[in-house]
Amino acid sequence: MKKIGVLALQGAFVEHIALLHHLKVEAVPVRLPQELRGLDGLIIPGRESTTIGNLMKEYDLIALMRELALDGFPIMSTCAGMVLLAKNVSGINSETLGAMDIGVKRNAFGRQVDSFETDLDIPAIGEPHFHAVFIRAPHIERSGDGVEVLARLPNGVGVAARQGKMVVLAFHPELTSDLRLHAYFMSIVRSER
Repeated sequence: MKKIGVLALQGAFVEHIALLHHLKVEAVPVRLPQELRGLDGLIIPGRESTTIGNLMKEYDLIALMRELALDGFPIMSTCAGMVLLAKNVSGINSETLGAMDIGVKRNAFGRQVDSFETDLDIPAIGEPHFHAVFIRAPHIERSGDGVEVLARLPNGVGVAARQGKMVVLAFHPELTSDLRLHAYFMSIVRSER
């Protein structure tokens, strides 16, 4: 059985763990560097990117997580996690992992009151459309050659992408009962390294 860690410094990590359990996947919270050992993949949840980044630095997680990401370790990041995985971020002054070749705009849609839900066409997971929850979400401003944009809003703005075994989502799939994006990530985890 594959074992997935969920970064548990802030955000909806409990909800990610619950969805993975619905998929019959062993999932554990990660707070310390030694808890990254023995994992087959990692999820970085959303909440507040500056706070999560500062806590990652305080708990000595940044260098190890960056090394894992650059070595092809499967990582799925949601909302603030997208910001933390990106090479370039506008609107942030703290350190990121800088592992995925994307440029991201933090809080791209405005404040908390500007949060919204919409149905997204995500061909990688098939029909029907995925009901996506955006809360103070980022979006993709630029993507490098090795990046596949998985979903866009009707105005063309990218909100989900994949590069190798890294997947980023500007929204919160853990706040729905739809298991398809977590199942998609697990298909990446189960593929050959």
